[in-house]
Amino acid sequence: MNNSEKFMSRCLFLAQNGAYYVAPNPMVGAVLVGPDGDVLAEGWHQVYGGPHAEVNCFKDAEERGIPDELMKQSTLYVSLEPCSHYGKTPPCSELIIHKGVRKVVVGILDPNPLVGGRGIALLRQAGIEVEVGVLEAECREVNKRFLCLQEKKRPYVTLKWAETADGYLDLYRTEKGGGPLRISTDYTKQLVHKLRAMNMAIMVGSTTALLDDPRLTTTKWAGRNPIRVLVDRRNRVPKTARILNTEAETIVYSDNTEWDFILKDLAARNIHSIMVEGGATLLSNILSTGIYDEVHVEVSDRVLGGDGVKAPFVDLSDAKKTVLDGHILYEKEYR
Repeated sequence: MNNSEKFMSRCLFLAQNGAYYVAPNPMVGAVLVGPDGDVLAEGWHQVYGGPHAEVNCFKDAEERGIPDELMKQSTLYVSLEPCSHYGKTPPCSELIIHKGVRKVVVGILDPNPLVGGRGIALLRQAGIEVEVGVLEAECREVNKRFLCLQEKKRPYVTLKWAETADGYLDLYRTEKGGGPLRISTDYTKQLVHKLRAMNMAIMVGSTTALLDDPRLTTTKWAGRNPIRVLVDRRNRVPKTARILNTEAETIVYSDNTEWDFILKDLAARNIHSIMVEGGATLLSNILSTGIYDEVHVEVSDRVLGGDGVKAPFVDLSDAKKTVLDGHILYEKEYR
C-alpha cells in the first residue's frame, strides 16, 4: 500500500463514523497531510445537514494551529469529490481553493448531477493539482447505498430473513394466534438492528404487521430509526398498529404495490436504501423481480419438522458465511 492509499484508507475509516447519521448524504472522510507526510488534521461528515468532511478537517487544522504557509504546502485527501454547489452548506471546492492547499487526492467522483466533476474542474482551474481514483473500489463500497440512488435512480435493496435448519420462517399462525417462532438469538438480533440502522427505510407486508405488530425501530444498536414502509394492498392493518404510530415516519402502499412503483416513489423521497424484513410472500415477490442488491439469511440450528411457513429460496452457495451463536449467517451481494 503506497502513501496515497494509506491516507485514503484513513479517510474511509473516518467516513464510517457517520454511518448511521448522514443518510441520504454520503459518508465522507478527509485527511490533511503535510509535505513531510505527517497528518496535520482530520474530519468527516458527522450528521445530515451538518458541515462536510472537508469543513471539519480544516476546522481541526485551525484548532491545531496549522499555519497558512504549511497549509499551502499540504495535500488534502478526501474519499468523495468535493461539492461545487450551494445546498445545506456552501461548496467545499471553494473552501479548498480559499485555503490554498497544493494538491487534492480524491477517491471517487460524485455522481450527483449537481456535482458530477464540477468540483474537480473548479480545483484544477484554480491551479490545484488533483488526483482521482485512489482506492476507488473501496470508496464505492462504503457509499454503495448513496451511489445506487444516484446512478440507478432507486434505493439500494437489502432482503433479510431468519429460517430454521429445515427452511421454515415461522409456524402457521392466525391473527389471534400465538407469538412468532423464535429463531434468532439475542446477539443475532443485535446484528439485525445494526443492519436496520444502516438503511434509511425498513419494509414489511400486512401479514407480518398483523401477526407480529412490530415497531420496526432500532433499539439494540446506535443510530436513527428507519422510515417504516408497509405494503398493505387490502388495507387490513388497523390504525392502532404499532407500525403506524408516531415513533417514526411510516409510508403505506395500498393502491399501487408494484415493486417498480414503490422503488420509484422511494427514490423521489430521496430514500437511498431499504431493508425488507418480511414476510414470506413479500420477500418471494421481490426475489421474483430480480431487483435487489443484497441478501442476508440467518439459518438456525433449530428444526421445525414441517407444518410451517416455508422460507423463500435463494442460492447461497457462493455467499459469504459467518457462524455466530451456532447459527450460520449468509451474506450475498448481487451488484
